[in-house]
This record gives sequence, C-alpha cells and structure tokens, in this order.
Amino acid sequence: VQLQASGGGMVQPGGSLKLSCAASGDSFRTYAVTWFRQAPGKERELVAGTWKRGSTTYYADALKGRFTISRDNAKNMVQLQMNSLKPEDTAVYYCAATDRAISSERSNPQAYAYWGQGTQVTVSS
Repeated sequence: VQLQASGGGMVQPGGSLKLSCAASGDSFRTYAVTWFRQAPGKERELVAGTWKRGSTTYYADALKGRFTISRDNAKNMVQLQMNSLKPEDTAVYYCAATDRAISSERSNPQAYAYWGQGTQVTVSS
C-alpha cells in the first residue's frame, strides 16, 4: 500500500486542521492506519489510529477530546480532525499502515511497514 498525507499548514492557537491520508491499493481495508507526529528534537509519537474496519480507534491520552480520527474504506482514506490546536502540536504528521496484528505494538513506529511522506503542522500566533 502507498500512503499520501496532506492537509497540513499553519494555524493560530485554538484553530483547527484536518489531515488526510490517502491510500492506494485494493486491500486498504485490511490495514490498520495510525497517525504519528514528530517534533524537532523529539521522538516520533502516536497521535491516533484506526483498526481495519474503522470501528476501533485509539488516541494518545493527552490528545483525546481534541483530535478525532475517521476512516472511509470505500475511499481508501483516513482523516484526522484536529481542534483547539496548541503550539505544542507543532510537528510533522505522518500516517502509517500495517496489515499485521499489532495491538500491543501500535504505538511503536517500527511496527509499521508503510509510511506517508509527512505533512507539516505549525501552530503559532
């Protein structure tokens, strides 16, 4: 599967952005898809993810309530709605996918074989 992330940009604190991860391939519905982010000088961290059919979602504890992940298998798309953005949300956001059962490893970037190119999100006044 090939992934392409888009939707990043610059926004003021308190603003919103919606990121999209478009996937190629006919077997998209068999992949778990997770958004990660990486700020300068920091490790890549889990933001939110969705299991294969999209009925199961998971979030970084600190982001629950502000970020919402959604999935449309018919469109091969996973989206991340980010609200009430803060300067500390500034990072490059990546979508990643795997067709392995990784429930215990879902926060580990090395568990994902497929990555999009990343999209920059900057929250600044």
